[in-house]
Amino acid sequence: MVRRPVPRTPLQRALYPVLGGIGFFLVLALATWIAAAILSRNPDQISENLAATTFEVGSTESLSSIIADEGPLIFPDLVRSGGVRTVVLDHTGDDPAVGWVVYYAYPTDRDLDCKVTQVKRTRTFTDCEGRTLDVEDLAPPTGVFPIVSGETIIIDLQQAAAGPSGTDPTGTTSGTTSGTGTTSITGTTTS
Repeated sequence: MVRRPVPRTPLQRALYPVLGGIGFFLVLALATWIAAAILSRNPDQISENLAATTFEVGSTESLSSIIADEGPLIFPDLVRSGGVRTVVLDHTGDDPAVGWVVYYAYPTDRDLDCKVTQVKRTRTFTDCEGRTLDVEDLAPPTGVFPIVSGETIIIDLQQAAAGPSGTDPTGTTSGTTSGTGTTSITGTTTS
């Protein structure tokens, strides 16, 4: 049986664990770098674990009640394809399973640089020029859909990366487009 070298001096006893730790972290850093290099070679095939394509907001019942009392909900920095977008989720009507609408947080007649601020506890917003806007005056999203799944509302960001389309990932129509181009759920639910 081969004997392992035993540190004999105080310097060796202090140095061996330190060198072992440095060696461990160098191997860990190298493995991480290799994994990142492999993933970055084909960004089209990065899994949803790295870039989520849906955002589960929560219970339709509780969120519709909150929106009725407090006004639409704002979710910053959700859409990464083509730039960061702040999304506004609105609900109208008495049925929590229908009436969900998504907007971008800037006016229809302005660009992305004209951010809006919500007037507290209302359905009213103020834009970059100080104009007062109703929630329906916000920009309709391209390829971002609200989906009701059971009793949960989900914002589908998948289509934002793929471009505008009128279908959800299952291939069925997920919403309707009103005269302003706003995508809204009017009765489509999935289980």
